[in-house]
Amino acid sequence: MYENELKALKKAGRFRERKVYNVTLDDLASNDYLGLSRNKKQFKKAVKLVEEFTVISSKASMLVNGYHPIHRIFEKELASANSFSEGLVVGSGFLANLALIEALVRKGDMLFMDEEYHASGVMASKLLGDRVVTFSHNDVDDLRAKLEANPANRQIIAVEGIYSMGGDLCKKEIFALADEFDTLIIVDEAHSAGILGKNLLGIFEHYKISIRPRHIKMGTLGKAYGSYGAYILASKNIISFLENRAKPIIYSTAPSVFDTALAQVNFEYIQKNAKELRKKIAKRQAVVKSMMNVKLESLILPVEMESNEFALFMQEGLMEQGYLVGAIRQPTVTTPILRVILNLSVSTKKLKHVLALIRHNTVQ
Repeated sequence: MYENELKALKKAGRFRERKVYNVTLDDLASNDYLGLSRNKKQFKKAVKLVEEFTVISSKASMLVNGYHPIHRIFEKELASANSFSEGLVVGSGFLANLALIEALVRKGDMLFMDEEYHASGVMASKLLGDRVVTFSHNDVDDLRAKLEANPANRQIIAVEGIYSMGGDLCKKEIFALADEFDTLIIVDEAHSAGILGKNLLGIFEHYKISIRPRHIKMGTLGKAYGSYGAYILASKNIISFLENRAKPIIYSTAPSVFDTALAQVNFEYIQKNAKELRKKIAKRQAVVKSMMNVKLESLILPVEMESNEFALFMQEGLMEQGYLVGAIRQPTVTTPILRVILNLSVSTKKLKHVLALIRHNTVQ
């Protein structure tokens, strides 16, 4: 069953499988940007927090009896820190995007989605039929033209704070355009929260954008926040509407209590240590500028590969040297890349070494 399809994937260099990688490899592949996945002290704090309560698991959907005090504590603290009126924890970033796009784009509305938006949002948009317009990646002029050409009851823009494969930031002019056209704007901050801004809150803080009722921020807890799950920040009306209409929220078991607690203590850690973490981020970005002549504003370095096979070859070779990087192939990207994450838990000395190895094997 499916033998021919699997053979075709292998022939095209697109075959994937789960692997348990050697824990001794320096991790430059995952989205553990701040290195919190190895912080046992924070883990113990989360355990202590959960042990303060009688109930330690979710039990049901949030609208039945799965909504836990830890969920509420985290929602309130995250919303307050980001200057939003209300927050909502969600089981995963995939579910958060599905909830937002499927629920918010009603009859007579139009969604304007960046062509490089996350696959979860793209999949959700397939449920909307002709209510979706895709605009060229980070292209302000193309977005303006399409907003003008597609009037609607509500116009909703969907962008990412930092794009997960290219590592580039959403242009500030897109936020201005949303204000000009009075649109809702969904900003997926999965890869920008914990990375950008004075307090590492993300792209809204980075651009010093005052939060408005038409702003919606969603993000994940499995990246810089070192846990699992997701959140949505918005106005009270929008959050209430999602509670009533978003199927992934209504019909899913509430997010893990422990994972939410771990995100809570890690969020507090990031806020407390933001200044020092910013210095470490800047130091690694400077290494990339010096060695690769690439100016990064994120912790994602994409290096184009000539083929899927060469991407996998490079990944294997770097593993032999003790480094794990991502080999990203189609259909996730158009052109295969090595995706190198400047994980703060990996020293700058080792980062220089791995970049030297990549440069040696890719520069013609």
